[in-house]
Amino acid sequence: MFEKNSVTVKNIIFVIMVILLIKFLSSITAIVMLFFAAYVFACSLNPLVDKFSIKMNRPLAASIVMSGVILVVFAIFLPLVVIAIKQIEILVVTFPAKFTMIKSFILKQQIFGQSLLSAINLPSIVEPVSKFTTELINQSIELTLNFASAIVYLLAMCVITYYFIVDKDTIRRGFMLLFPEHLKQKADKIVETISQKIGNYIIAQLTAISGVGLCVMIPLLIMKIDCAVLLGVLSAILDLIPVVGPTIAGVICLIMCYSYGPVALGLVVFFFLLAQWIENNFVRPYVFGKFLDLHPLIIFFAIFVTAKFLGAIGVIFAPAIAATIAVLIDELYIKPINKQSI
Repeated sequence: MFEKNSVTVKNIIFVIMVILLIKFLSSITAIVMLFFAAYVFACSLNPLVDKFSIKMNRPLAASIVMSGVILVVFAIFLPLVVIAIKQIEILVVTFPAKFTMIKSFILKQQIFGQSLLSAINLPSIVEPVSKFTTELINQSIELTLNFASAIVYLLAMCVITYYFIVDKDTIRRGFMLLFPEHLKQKADKIVETISQKIGNYIIAQLTAISGVGLCVMIPLLIMKIDCAVLLGVLSAILDLIPVVGPTIAGVICLIMCYSYGPVALGLVVFFFLLAQWIENNFVRPYVFGKFLDLHPLIIFFAIFVTAKFLGAIGVIFAPAIAATIAVLIDELYIKPINKQSI
């Protein structure tokens, strides 16, 4: 039961304000996700900045760390991007022809005297496709078409991340002003726990997509498939979008490898499915479980919910969002209720 003094005019006004704030934030989800993404990156870089800050001022430490991370990213990905750019021309030139070959092959195939396409009941296959998949594809296409907007979005996120890092203590102190004195310590502990968990998200995500990219790229290079590096990079990037991303990557790989014969095609399918199986059954559950301390079912639930309400960007950061909510539920409900029952 609630205590009498808990139901006060002040508390009622506070609850109403929280509800209105949530409603307002839901109307600007793109901006909220921009700031949340920046906060996630800031949390992942804060431990390193804290170490540098012992010997220098924080703005300089933040500048050095962010510059170093950008240089490392460019050092790792620039060679891949250079190779991929060269292979994009090959992909653009050969992809339509390969697609036409596959289309022609399907049209010629017959089952019980009927063509394969006429034997397939397309409506029965298309109708069960969930709204989740459709919305995710639309979001992905939209993101690809608006490349310039994505660059601006990325630059804005870098600037916001910098200020989150530099003014970490100031922002935290300002946030603590929202709580009464007897709740400040608990609120600070919750913020610290959330920061640690979602800071590990970047490491977990990079580990997962890098594993997929390498598992696809290396076999394709060994088999001397055209655009092997590009296909590996595409597989890694698209893997950020669950369900739809790997499906699109798999279809592109199959179309590019079709002309190499059934054996090569079979090997490509095998290695691609093996990469996805290893990632979904070992890498993601272990890595995300270890770094975020979340059960895979919670992560999958978060993915579907964020896909419905936040689109593709929300799906990418679904594990970090799930970690944040899990900490809040644990600290505000589970621990207090279990403590009372003891």
